Amino acid sequence: MLSTLFFGSNLRGLLKFANSVKKFIVSEDGPTAVEYAVMLALIIVVCLAAISTIGGAANSKFQQVGSYLT
Repeated sequence: MLSTLFFGSNLRGLLKFANSVKKFIVSEDGPTAVEYAVMLALIIVVCLAAISTIGGAANSKFQQVGSYLT
């Protein structure tokens, strides 16, 4: 009764979801997926840094060309 009060009628679904997450983490697929997620995050950070640097240089060059044309 108390669990139904806090979680509503979806307690069985919540427990099923929690068990599936536990199985995923315990299995070999869980750590592998986490490693891939970390690598993807690092690749995204490097790409954003590169785009920011290149974007700043390109903006400077466009301003230089714009001031030359006017």
